[in-house]
Amino acid sequence: MTRKRRRLYFVLGGVALLGLAVGLTLSALNDNLVFFYSPSDLYAKDIAPGRLVRIGGLVAAGSVKHEANGTTLDFTVTDGRKSVPVTYTGTVPDLFREGQGVVVEGRLAANGVFGATTLLAKHDERYMPPEVVEALKKAGRWKEGANGATVPSVAPASAAGASR
Repeated sequence: MTRKRRRLYFVLGGVALLGLAVGLTLSALNDNLVFFYSPSDLYAKDIAPGRLVRIGGLVAAGSVKHEANGTTLDFTVTDGRKSVPVTYTGTVPDLFREGQGVVVEGRLAANGVFGATTLLAKHDERYMPPEVVEALKKAGRWKEGANGATVPSVAPASAAGASR
């Protein structure tokens, strides 16, 4: 075998190993590329208890309960098809309320209760993350604006400032 052929085999082997490593990395990160799961997705994907994930949806009407300690909040996140009970300890955003879009980050316990460490509420009267809108549309729970008019989308502040 000549030196040139040996070098070619070495380079081809290196490229193959690099391709395999990239493929395995992308496969492992596939579930982590999602910003959040809807409650239906959470149950469909069979997420292991204790894994750090984000879930998004609406705060179910009548589900918000403040604990006696004043910092713990129990509520339910729903997408219209499935619901997930959530417990959150910490400062509650001013815009948090029933019927509002939320994204919570935390871990699902073995008993099915989601222990949230971060709570994000809808930030104004018109904006809702596109992923939440799509999940609600799929569930048939999306409501258009007043009198059936479509709610206009709001561009992020950085995109609006760049166009000036």
